[in-house]
Amino acid sequence: MYRKYICLIFLCNIIFTLCWFNVEKIADARAVSRPAFQMEATEEKISQTSIFMDESKEVSVQRVVDVNVLETERIQISKEDYDVLLKIVEAEAGGEDENGKLLVANVILNRVEDSKFPDTVKDVVFQQDNGTSQFSPVADGRFYNVTVSEETKNAVERALCGEDISQGALYFAARKIADPERMKWFDENLELLFSYGGHEFFY
Repeated sequence: MYRKYICLIFLCNIIFTLCWFNVEKIADARAVSRPAFQMEATEEKISQTSIFMDESKEVSVQRVVDVNVLETERIQISKEDYDVLLKIVEAEAGGEDENGKLLVANVILNRVEDSKFPDTVKDVVFQQDNGTSQFSPVADGRFYNVTVSEETKNAVERALCGEDISQGALYFAARKIADPERMKWFDENLELLFSYGGHEFFY
């Protein structure tokens, strides 16, 4: 009778020991396999990061394309017209800052595009109205004696690249030194847009 109970207890102990041993082995196996799972997760993150970086590169390439497209839209003028534009901007706005010079270049180019004026920079600058030059530096000879500054070159380049801050102005005048009769005509026949530096700009 006692032997039967002793054998039963012994068998229970063996079964318990085997179960405990298996549980420990399973825990050890999970611990060993955990770095593999972590590595897979890390590789997934790296893959996601790589995809993100590739998308960034694609965006960057698109921006470069946009810049190239803008560059192709540069206003094309002849070498002669370019030299004339530099000189008239220097002669008219030599004492102005770069934006003041840009505004004068804008007005010249606006006239080239307007049907009421000639079609080239040279013809616009040397246009006469009843024998009177449109631009005083041409009339008094200053146009021919200027030394073009780097700032003027920069301003002209900005204008040729499409930067226009003139609000469409077709005329400008320095009221303080302009002929009063000429300014009277401006005031009576044109729309004053704004003033900048020493010039007033009209349409």
